[in-house]
Amino acid sequence: MNIKRIRNFSIIAHVDHGKSTLADRLLEATHAVDNRRMKAQFLDQMELERERGITIKAQTVRLSYTHTDGEEYILNLIDTPGHVDFSYEVSRSLSACEGALLVIDVTQGVQAQTLANLNIAHQNNLAIVPVLNKIDLPSSNPEMVMEQMNHLLQMESDKAILASAKKGIGINEILKAIVECIPAPRTEEGQWLKALIFDSWYDSYRGVVVLVRIYNGSIKAGDSVKMMYKGKICKVEQVGIFSPALRIVDSLSAGEVGFVIAGLKTVSDTEIGDTLASPADPSPSPLPGFKKVKQMVFSGLYPVDTAQFDVLRDALQKLNLNDSSFSFEPETSLALGFGFRCGFLGLLHMEIVRERLEREFGLNLISTSPTVVFKVIKTDGSEEYMDNPSKLPQPTLISSIQEPYIRGTVFTPSEYVGPIMKLVLERRGIQKELEYLDKGHVSVVYEVPFNEVVKDFYDKLKSVSRGFASFDYEHIGYRDSDLVKLDILINGDPVDAFSSIVFREKAYYEGRDLAKRMKEIIPRQMFEVVIQASIGSRVVAREVVKAIRKNVLAKCYGGDITRKRKLLEKQKEGKKRMKQIGHVEIPQEAFLAFLKTGEGN
Repeated sequence: MNIKRIRNFSIIAHVDHGKSTLADRLLEATHAVDNRRMKAQFLDQMELERERGITIKAQTVRLSYTHTDGEEYILNLIDTPGHVDFSYEVSRSLSACEGALLVIDVTQGVQAQTLANLNIAHQNNLAIVPVLNKIDLPSSNPEMVMEQMNHLLQMESDKAILASAKKGIGINEILKAIVECIPAPRTEEGQWLKALIFDSWYDSYRGVVVLVRIYNGSIKAGDSVKMMYKGKICKVEQVGIFSPALRIVDSLSAGEVGFVIAGLKTVSDTEIGDTLASPADPSPSPLPGFKKVKQMVFSGLYPVDTAQFDVLRDALQKLNLNDSSFSFEPETSLALGFGFRCGFLGLLHMEIVRERLEREFGLNLISTSPTVVFKVIKTDGSEEYMDNPSKLPQPTLISSIQEPYIRGTVFTPSEYVGPIMKLVLERRGIQKELEYLDKGHVSVVYEVPFNEVVKDFYDKLKSVSRGFASFDYEHIGYRDSDLVKLDILINGDPVDAFSSIVFREKAYYEGRDLAKRMKEIIPRQMFEVVIQASIGSRVVAREVVKAIRKNVLAKCYGGDITRKRKLLEKQKEGKKRMKQIGHVEIPQEAFLAFLKTGEGN
C-alpha cells in the first residue's frame, strides 16, 4: 500500500459527547460492518463499556474509503479510552496517529476532558479536525461552541464540521476532511524495524495480542523482535489487522497499524509505550515518550466469605492478564481476614476492576476506603512511599510526610461558581486561575491534594452544580503537608481496616464522625464497648456502646435496700470481668455498611 494513501487518526472527546456513536457511523459509511452485524457502540466490546457509555480498552479498526478524486485510502481508526485515569494510554494511542477528530457536544460546549485531550493531541503535533456533534437536538447551540473554540481552544471555528452522529449528518464531510486535513504517516530514516506498542491484551487461544504502529521497516511472521525497554526477544508467529474482524496478513510495513502475536504468555511481558525493534539493529534508539505506569490509588479487596480467598486470588491473576495496569499483593487484616492490597490508576479504574471481579467471577467483595501514595521522609534522611496507613512508621521516626497534589480544571455554568469555590476550599484547594469562557460558562483551575479528591469529590461536585460541572486533572508532584495517622480503637485495640492518614486540622472532625458511625454499626454486647479515635496516644473522639443489661432487681419486690445494692455491685463486677476477657466481634455486615457509608463522607 502506498504510504501517501494511509491516514492514522483517533477520536477525542469528553464523556458522552458522542465518540462511540460517531465511530459507528464511520464503520457504516465505509461498509466495514454489514447491517446484520452492526450494533450500537460496536467498538466497545465489554458489557461494562456499554452500560456506562465509556471506552475502557482501546480498539483499532482499518477502514477502506474511496475519496472524491477516485483514489482509495486506508483509514486506521485508533479508538482511545476517554477518562482521565487512562491519560497515559490516551497519549500513547495519540502518538500512533497523525491527526484526531475533536468531537464537541453543541448542547454542552467545551468540557474539562475536551481541553485535556486536546492538549495531549497538541503535544503530539496532531492535525485537529473539529466536529460539532448533536446539531439535530432542539437545545443545540453551535454559535456558543464556536465562540468557545475561538476564545478557549484558539481554533478557527469556520473549519468545524457540523454533524449528528445519531442521524448520520456530516459523516461524508468528516471522511473527506480526514483525507484532506490529516497528513500521511510519518516515518523514520533507516531500514530497521521500529514500531510503537500502544495496547495489548491476553487471548486464551493466541496468547498476548500486541497492537502496534509501524514507524520504520516492516514485520512479518518468522521475524525476531525485541522489546527495547523490557529487553525481551521473541519470534513473531502472526501479524494482522482488524477490519474490524481479525484478519491475518503477510506483513505490516511503515505507516500501517495492526497487531503482532509472538507467543507471549503474560501481558506484563509488554508495556504500553515500549518500542518493538529488530535485534539485528546495530544502534537501536527507542521511540520517545515511554514511562512506567504508576498506580495512584490503593485499596484493600477482601472476600465477604473468607472461603473465597483462593477464588479471589485466581480471579485477580486472570484479570491481570488483560489489565496489567493494576497491581495486587496479599495482605492480612485483623478485622477482615485475608485479602489483597490493590493499586489502581484512579477511582474509575478501581470501580471497573472491582465490578469485573464481582460480575465475571461471581465474587462478593468488601473494599476498604481508597487512599493515595504518601511519601514519608524519615529522620535518618531516607524516603519511603506508603500506600497503606497501617504501615506508617512511629511518629518519632518521621521527619515529614508529603502528599501528591493535582492541578484540577473545573468547567461550569457561571451560576455554580460560588458553591464550587466553597467545595474546593473545604478540600484545601488553592485557586490558580478563573476565566469566563463566554457569558454563561467559567473555567476554574485549582491545585488540590489528591487525597481530598479520591473519596467523594466527584459526587459533591455534581451535587453542587446539579450535574453540569466537569472536572479533569493532572498530577503535579508531592508537597509537604501537616498529616497525621488517625486510628480507630475498640476497647483499646486498633482496627487496622479503618486507619487513615488525614490533615491534622481535620483529624478531630473526621475522628468524631468515624466514632459516631461505628457506634451506630457495632451491635450491643453483654459488656460496654468503648470506641475511640486517636492520633498517636491522644484520643480525639470517644463514643460508648452501652451494655445489654439484665434487670437483676426484678425479683426484689420489697425488703432491705442493701440487698438490692449487693446485687447491683455483683452485676457490676461481672460486667467488669467480662470486659477484661471479652472480645468484640464486628460482623462482616457491619464493615460493609461502614465502608459504604464511609464512601460518601
